[in-house]
Parts: sequence; structure tokens; C-alpha cells
Amino acid sequence: MCGIVGIVGSKPVGDRLLEGLKRLEYRGYDSSGIALIDAQHQLQLRRAAGKLSALEAKVRNSPIDGFAGIAHTRWATHGKPTEANAHPHISGPVAIVHNGIIENFQNIKTQLAANGSNFASDTDSEVIAQLIHQGLHSGQTMTEAFATTLEQLRGAYAIAAVCESEPGKVWAARSGSPLVVGLGNGEMFLGSDALALAGWTQRVIYLEEGDWVVGGPEGARVFDQDGRDIARPIQFSNAAAGLVDKGGYRHFMEKEIHEQPEAVSRTLSAFIDASSGQFLESCDHDWTKIRRLLASACGTANYALAVAKYWFEGLARLPLEVDIASEFRYRSPVVTDRDAALFVSQSGETADTLAALRHCKAEGARTLGVVNVQTSTIAREVDKAIFTQAGPEIGVASTKAFTAQLSALVCLSVDAARARGKLDDEQSAAIAQALMETPRLINEALALEPQIEALANQLVSAENVLYLGRGVFYPLALEGALKLKEISYLHAEGYAAGELKHGPIALIENSSPVVVVAPHDELFEKTVSNILEVAARGARVTLITDPAGAKAIGNSVEDILVLPECHRLAQPIVAAIPLQLLAYHVASLKGTDVDQPRNLAKSVTVE
Repeated sequence: MCGIVGIVGSKPVGDRLLEGLKRLEYRGYDSSGIALIDAQHQLQLRRAAGKLSALEAKVRNSPIDGFAGIAHTRWATHGKPTEANAHPHISGPVAIVHNGIIENFQNIKTQLAANGSNFASDTDSEVIAQLIHQGLHSGQTMTEAFATTLEQLRGAYAIAAVCESEPGKVWAARSGSPLVVGLGNGEMFLGSDALALAGWTQRVIYLEEGDWVVGGPEGARVFDQDGRDIARPIQFSNAAAGLVDKGGYRHFMEKEIHEQPEAVSRTLSAFIDASSGQFLESCDHDWTKIRRLLASACGTANYALAVAKYWFEGLARLPLEVDIASEFRYRSPVVTDRDAALFVSQSGETADTLAALRHCKAEGARTLGVVNVQTSTIAREVDKAIFTQAGPEIGVASTKAFTAQLSALVCLSVDAARARGKLDDEQSAAIAQALMETPRLINEALALEPQIEALANQLVSAENVLYLGRGVFYPLALEGALKLKEISYLHAEGYAAGELKHGPIALIENSSPVVVVAPHDELFEKTVSNILEVAARGARVTLITDPAGAKAIGNSVEDILVLPECHRLAQPIVAAIPLQLLAYHVASLKGTDVDQPRNLAKSVTVE
């Protein structure tokens, strides 16, 4: 969720770059910077840790300006939030800004260092500037060096660059992180979203996955991921300062589904030092002194906790009791000062969850909250607040907030496991490395969208849809069913697959749609038995699995969505994506109000 702004044209750009960064402050950041090519075709750099006002003060004290520049607000992932780690990063004649995570940066950095490159930061982003510089040194043009660099990067990113040798151009690319091009009168703009460009232009190009661009005052030349010239449509943006824009998507929910690589990346970065591949210090909670963890939430957040139960108990051997917040305090729960209580809420204002929190505090339990809004009531009242970094979520049906919650909860469970001596340093480092791949894996799951849209056509006229899962995927089945109910108004139910013969199988008749979430794990064979049971009774099964599961199931089901192979702790996060997309496309086909479904509110602040 970091912010990128870029401008190239015939008028000075310095003040406007700062103005664009101000519009992106809502995304959150801990440092900022600006790089310009001045009238002498020299790169000028100003950076500062902290708030944007610190950068503005530096620019006032040491003015710079030019006709091409890039600017950035950073949320630290690799390296501490210092001036040295702030963007832009410079290598020779090149300056870059970057959102996202370069997964293979360590290997690239080692190779560059062996060839004589010196690094000035602890970030993954600096390797991008160094790679481009290396390409220029070998005789490539800036465009060739930029394209060659993209081929070497693995991960999710949005990148913008300028170069002294070609001062009238900017270069940019996106893969798993949003980027928009704005077209003005003799100027071209770049932004993390259209909001950054509000007031400068309403003519925008939303870059698609894998696109990269070379732009100047005359316009933008767009290339697809295979390097082919491609004409992306110019659209009209009505983004205005202070408002969040749909970014070229039909609905906020669709946009927010596609923002998940970045939201998850930002959330994980609060727990994992990507430079070292290690988990950061404890969340300031003594996991060794509690006998059990109580947990409470509503709706989708409650399903996030239901997933986390498997993590806390499986990894940390810490008992976790999950309650629906609206029921918790009415059952006269036994809470003592030897317990800790965990509360999850996107808004941090959910009335039932807040009431459960206050009950636990009154009984002497230490309280923790996982929230997305730092100024919320729950964030203020818990003993320790853990913040997801999903950014504003406008759609009522939660998507990126859910996967951000899962990301925070899996890290908390690892933190507890380490503190309780259930994971050693080597094991936790392996988990950290695996989790840092999650944004890229989400991006790969998003690539299933055309196949999912085709499946949605089969569900749109269904009367009932059954979702099944085992183990950690049982809560995912519940969440998938909830998403479909919320926005398409179709009846759907989620069940533990082992409960199939205890009642739900009575619903199965010819062509009944059944969605099964089952990556290949120790329970997969049992789930296959359930699949065959419903298939034998005429159900049409959609299996969400991984390559090993797809190979094992063979031709036993009609439809298979194959997720990328990933670590077992990342599987529920990645598996949420096709469930969200399926619900979204069914609702879109039905023509419902996707962002504001009937009878629902984004934040339930009354009981």
C-alpha cells in the first residue's frame, strides 16, 4: 500500500509530486522521498524518515525542481524506516521507486556485489536500480535495461524509474501491485491509484498484470509481459482529492480483491524482516504465562479466527476457544487472569466484539486486538493492538481485510510458538521465508479469474450451493458460503466435509453445485471420499486444490481450480482468493449491488 507518484512534462514537477504524495497519505507510510532530473540533467534526491512534513522541510531548505521526477511514500518491509532505506533509490544515473516485495533480491544482491556493486540501503528495492545501472553499463539503452531487469525479478511489484541520460522519459511496470498512467496536455503521470492524479488529468490507463510502460510528454507506450506493444484503453476517472477511486474496476470489491497481494505484503512486513528472512521480535505479549487464548469476532473475522485456531493449537500448542462475539458474553463464559483474549475486527468498532472485549478486561484477562483502523475503539481499549495494513476497504463484503487478518494471525501463532519453545530459529526462519512468498502466490491465484468467471455462469441459476472443507479449510468453506450469500443472495452453506453423511448429503440431487476446498494434505484422501459420495448422487463438483491434488483427483470432478503450490500455513490465505472471485462474478452476473448488498452495513456498531 505504499504510494508512487511520477510526472514528466514541460512544466516543473516538484511541488506537484509532493501534492500527489499528500493524496496518498491515507495508505500509510513511515518515510518518503523525491527524485528529480534538474535543468542540467542531473539527478537530485531528497528523502526523510517520518511524516511527509519532514520531506517538505528538506525540500524547502534545499530546493530542487525539474521536468521529470518520481516520488514515494514507503512502508518498511526490508530494512528499518530510516532515511537511507527511504525511496527513491539511486544507482549511477538511475533512480527508482518500488512498491511490493522482490522475493529473489538476496540472490540478485549477492551476484551484483560479486560484480562490484556497492549498496547503500538494506532494502530489496535497491537491486532494481543496480540491475538497471548494470544494463546501461553493458551498453543497453534505458528501455532495454529496464525490460531486462523486469525479467530477473520474482515477486509482486510496482516500479517507476527515471534516468539522467534520457531526462524526458519515465519507465514503469506492475506485477501484482497497482499502477495507473495519466495522460495530460503535454505531460504524463504515474500513480499508485487515480487518486494521486486527481486535479491533473482525468484520462487514465489502468495497467494490467505484467504491463510495463515508457512515457514522456507526448504520451505512453505500453508493453505487455511478453514485450509486445499493446493499446490499453484510455478511461475517464472521476477520482477527486479525499476520495478512494475504483481504479478502473467495476466495483470496489473487485478492486479490493486485486489489492490483496499488496495488503498481505504490508501486513506481513510488520512481523517479518524480509532482509534477514527472520521474524521480528515478539509482539510484546508473554505467551508463556497464559493457560489458554479466548478469541471472539463477528462474520468473516470470526472465520479468520476459526482458521487461526488450527495454527495456535497446531504450532504453539496453545488452546484457543473461538466464539461468535454476539453470543460470547451471554453464555456466562469463564474468564480468568490466567487467560488472554483476542479480538478481530476490520473497523475496530464492531459493537458485539467491543462488548466481548470489555467483558474479558473486566474479568482480568490480558487483551489483544487485530484491527485495520488504528484510531478505532478496539485499538484504543485492548492492552496490545496488532494492525493489519489492508488500507480502506469500501466493499461491505470483506476481502482484503480477511486475508490481512489471516496474515497477522498466522504470524501471531508463530510468535506464540517461538515463545513457548515449540519452534526453533531454523523452523521459524523457514516459515518466514515461505510466508513472504504469499503476495506472489495470491497474484498467481488471481490469474484464475477467467476460469472462475466461466464457472460463475454455472452457479448463477442455482438454488443452493454447498461448500465443503476439512481441517483448516473448513472455515474457508464457511467463508466461501458467506461471501456468496452476502452479495449474490443465493442460498449457500458451508460444512465440515466429515459431517456430510450426518445431514447435508440429503440436499444433493442432480446437478447440485458443490464447491470443495482441498489442497493436497494429510486429510486429502478423506475429502476425496466425500467428493465421490456427492458426485455419485449427481452433484457438479468444483474442486479448489493445488497441483498435487489435481493430479490425485484425476477426472473424478468436472471443474478444478489449481492454486499454486505453497507452504501449508499460506494455503488458507491463497485459497480465499478463488472463493471471493467466484462470489463476486456470480453476483455480477445476477446484477446485484455488489459493494452495498441489501440489508448489510460495513461496520455493525449496534447490537
